[in-house]
Amino acid sequence: MSDNNIAPEGQAENAEAVPDPAQAIRAEVHREYAERLVKAEISIQAARAGVKISDTFIRHLNLPAFVGEDGEPSSEAISEVLQSFRPRAPLYAQDIGLGPRGEGSYNPRPRTSLDARSRK
Repeated sequence: MSDNNIAPEGQAENAEAVPDPAQAIRAEVHREYAERLVKAEISIQAARAGVKISDTFIRHLNLPAFVGEDGEPSSEAISEVLQSFRPRAPLYAQDIGLGPRGEGSYNPRPRTSLDARSRK
């Protein structure tokens, strides 16, 4: 009777080849929530950097690209994308050509009246 409890070698190999359905479900749930975590991480890092990111922009992103090898959001990839939204210093001075600046910087000619009565 003890021979009935032992599975033949061919059946033992087939049992290992069948994937565990619970593992497949866990992997799918992890992928789904990883994208939600990426959205949250983008929003958090944008708020910390003082950058406004619209929901439309986030919808158009390839969110799985921001998931790291460990299945968690990659903060390096997210900060790299947000870098383009950060304000930059202007390349040129911004006050050139704006007219007089401050007291005494502009010295106009004395005005001459065009009225003939006031001429000497």
